[in-house]
Amino acid sequence: MNANEVALVTGGNKGIGREVVRRLAGQGFTVYLGARDPERGHCAVEELTSAPDGAARTAKSGGRGNGLDIRFVRLDVGDVASVRAAVTTIEAATGRLDVLVNNAGIMVEWDVRTTDITAAHLREVFEVNVFGVVTVTSACLPLLRRSPNPRVVNMSSGLGSLTLLSDPESPLPAQGFLAYSSSKAALNAVTLIYANALRADGIKVNAASPGLVPTDQNAAATFPRGDRSTADGAVVPVLLSTISADGPTGVFRGPNSLDDVIPW
Repeated sequence: MNANEVALVTGGNKGIGREVVRRLAGQGFTVYLGARDPERGHCAVEELTSAPDGAARTAKSGGRGNGLDIRFVRLDVGDVASVRAAVTTIEAATGRLDVLVNNAGIMVEWDVRTTDITAAHLREVFEVNVFGVVTVTSACLPLLRRSPNPRVVNMSSGLGSLTLLSDPESPLPAQGFLAYSSSKAALNAVTLIYANALRADGIKVNAASPGLVPTDQNAAATFPRGDRSTADGAVVPVLLSTISADGPTGVFRGPNSLDDVIPW
């Protein structure tokens, strides 16, 4: 039903997710930009598909300005009904899904000491960073199975690497991001288990680390963030989104290239 490859990016209205949307659309994908807030989602589509002179050429549900086929779909990863509705929309329009980028994620520990982080903090973060990924991935599997080259990319972090967190020479353990780090470690386990379970279906499931990119999520980061941009952060997620049918599955890569192997 759709000549282009089809991608869905959760949390696609800002930050690294938005850049992933832009790059995939620039490579000819039909990209569904998932966002919780319709106003922000539509605004992001309009901006991404605006003509060079700023004159937007968009429809209510999407836009094809600048030759980019980007379509907004309301998607709250913590709302099962929202996820199902989004999948139904994609199925009706394209009949399949080639790439799922589980980009949506949150962090709640700013200005909270590690010893003051509660189970409530963890529940809030896991709801998005882990349970949301499982909800969206599970709902998308029927559409992914219709693709000749289905790929799932989970946005992880070096902060979820048990190897790095246990390294006394690494600056990561000292950050004390109990909820965020544990959620990304759990996400890494989810990635590996999905990769194994879906191998026979040809669905490749991988984890990407964008590196420490200044975003709304880590605006209060206390460790050096360097000069990485959202464009830098999108490099590896996009590379994993565009691997061939014989590409890797069950790998953790980033932040600069597919040669950057991050230990689990």
